[in-house]
Amino acid sequence: MNREFNRDEHVYTSDAFEEIIKDTIRFFNGTPVIKLPPPVKFHGTGVYAIYYTGKSKTYIDLAAKNRIEFAMPIYVGKAVPRGWRQARVETDSDKKSFELNGRLNEHSRSIEQAVNLQTEDFYCRFMILENAASSLISTVEAALIRYYKPIWNTKIDGFGNHDPGKGRYNQAKSEWDVLHPGRPWADKCLGQEPDNNRVEEKAAEYFTKWKTK
Repeated sequence: MNREFNRDEHVYTSDAFEEIIKDTIRFFNGTPVIKLPPPVKFHGTGVYAIYYTGKSKTYIDLAAKNRIEFAMPIYVGKAVPRGWRQARVETDSDKKSFELNGRLNEHSRSIEQAVNLQTEDFYCRFMILENAASSLISTVEAALIRYYKPIWNTKIDGFGNHDPGKGRYNQAKSEWDVLHPGRPWADKCLGQEPDNNRVEEKAAEYFTKWKTK
């Protein structure tokens, strides 16, 4: 037990694992792009991306790119199985999970409630990861965020937030809710909210750096 510490003995590496992640991303990028929200209810969990094609001055460069090819998501997210965080995931194949469909519909409602966004300007693609493959959900989501660095993940925070619930409205509005007001529960938040001008500056800084890459 008194052996000398060697960090290298604790580092896991696997070319096979890296190839699996690359393969999932290749598959993800080849999935069909559809309107948001999805036109039919489907079951499954997995990873998704949302794309913007509208006329907002804030996202004009992003929208122009996506009108040619859906190449740059505005947001990447995941939907994990019920009980994921408590390690109580259902294994009964007869109990279908609709988390991915529900998450996309939830995002659609957030966009619909925003006073300066229109749902018809948004599209999505998604990849269903189920059974043993569901263990890759968080890893694939993180890989996609690192690769694309979507603005609503990396610069403007709060799009994926939920209603904090009664008794928890002492927190501040998110940057996303300041930039895109309209979600009723966000208006209940009483904390010192971010300055709108500064949030707009952050968005402009994002696209300035984005165009120089």
